Amino acid sequence: MAGGMELGTVSRGFRSMFFMLTPNESSFQKVEDVPQYVEQATPFFIGLMVLELLVGVLKTGGSVVTISDGLTSISAGMVSRLPMLLMRGCELSAYMYVWDHYHLVELPWDSAWTWWLTFLGVDFCYYWVHRFAHEVAVLWAAHQVHHSSEYYNLTTALRQSLTQQFTSWIFYMPLALALPPSIFAVHIQLNLLYQFWIHTELIRDLGPLEWIFNTPKHHRVHHGRNLYCIDKNYGGMLIIWDRIFGTFASETDKVIYGLVFPIRRFEILHVQFHYYLYLWKKSKIYKTIIHKLATFFNGPSWKPGKSRLGDHDDNPKVTGKEVPHDPSWSMPLQVYVVIHFLLVLGTYHELIENKMMLSQLTVLGMTCYILLTLTSLGFIIDQRPRAASLEMLRCVIMVTMHRYSYIKPFLPLLAVPTELQILAVANENKRHGFRWIIRAHIRAKL
Repeated sequence: MAGGMELGTVSRGFRSMFFMLTPNESSFQKVEDVPQYVEQATPFFIGLMVLELLVGVLKTGGSVVTISDGLTSISAGMVSRLPMLLMRGCELSAYMYVWDHYHLVELPWDSAWTWWLTFLGVDFCYYWVHRFAHEVAVLWAAHQVHHSSEYYNLTTALRQSLTQQFTSWIFYMPLALALPPSIFAVHIQLNLLYQFWIHTELIRDLGPLEWIFNTPKHHRVHHGRNLYCIDKNYGGMLIIWDRIFGTFASETDKVIYGLVFPIRRFEILHVQFHYYLYLWKKSKIYKTIIHKLATFFNGPSWKPGKSRLGDHDDNPKVTGKEVPHDPSWSMPLQVYVVIHFLLVLGTYHELIENKMMLSQLTVLGMTCYILLTLTSLGFIIDQRPRAASLEMLRCVIMVTMHRYSYIKPFLPLLAVPTELQILAVANENKRHGFRWIIRAHIRAKL
C-alpha cells in the first residue's frame, strides 16, 4: 500500500512537469492544501538535466552544457527562490488579497470548468507578463537574466530573475475577481513547470502539437538574438496567443542564443542587476524628464526620435558563426568550483527544507552566506583579480558556520577534516593569490 502511494506521488510529480494532471487530482479547497509543486520538482529537474546531458553526448558527441554557464544558470534559479524564504510569493499574496476584498463572483473550486478556465486565464495573463517584460525597459532589466545565457539547454530554464516576481503579480489580478486562489495557486506553478522541458535543442519538431502548444522549437526562437527571433513567441504553455496577437515566428535560420549585446560574465549579482545600472546611466545622458522616464518605460531599444519600442538598427549583425563565451580555466579550478557549488547547494536544500523551524535571523544569515558563496564562485569563473581575497573571506565564514552548526557536513565524521581542508585551501589560495586567475586575467587583457 505504501509502495503504491509512493509510486503515485512520483507519477504525479513527473506528470506535473508536463501539465498532465487532471482537474480531479489538482483541485483543492484551500490554498494551504495545494502542494508545493515547484519545490517538489527538484529531483525531476536533476533527472531531466542528467538525461539531456547523456543524450546530448550520444547524439552530438559533446556536452550540451558547460560548467561555467550551467552553474551560473542554476545559481540564478537558487537566487530567484531566496525571497520565498522570508515571505510568501508576491503573485499568490496579492491574488489572495484581491480575492478576499474585491472578488465579484465565486466560481466553485471543485468544478472542472473552473479548472480549465483558470488554465486558460493564467496562460493568457502569462503571455502579457512576458510580452511587457520585453517591451518595457525596466521590466526587461529583470527578465534579461533569463536570456543572458548563450547556450540553450535545461539549465537555461532555471536561469530566473530575482526581481521579476515583484512586478509580474499585477497582470494576474483580474483573475482574482472570479477564480479561487487555491486553483490559481495550482496553475501558476504548473504553468512554470511546463516551461522547463521546452528549453532544449535535442527535441526538434513535434508535428501537429506545434500549432497549439509552446514547444522547444518555438521557444528556441524566443531565446534567439537573430533579427527574426527578437520579441517573438511569448507564450507559456500555449502558442495560440502569439498566433492571435501577431508575435509568432517559425524557426528558420540557425538560432544564435543570448542577449543582443552579450554580457560575457558569470558573476551572479552582475547577471541579475547589470541592466538596471545600464538604464540609470542611459537616463542620465538625457536632459528632459520625459526622455529620462522614457528610458525606463519605453522599449529597451528606444532612443529619442524613435517609436516607443525603438528599432534594431544598432544591433550587432548575426552571422550564424558566433561562438558562445566559454573562458578557459584549469581543471583543478573547475573541480574546486564544482565541489563548493555542490556544498552550497546542499546548504540551500537544507535551508529550504527547514525554513519553518529556523528563526528569521538564521534564515537571513544563511541566505547571505549562499549569496556570498555564489558571488565568490562567479568571481573565480570570471577570473577576477579580487577572487582570491573574496574566496578566503568566504572560506573563513564557512568554517565558522560549520563550527556553530549552521552548516551541516554531509558526513558528520568528516566535519573536522573538512574544516581543516577548507582552511588549508583558503590559506594556500591567499598565499598564491590565485595566480592562475590573475595570469588568465592578464592574458585576457592582452
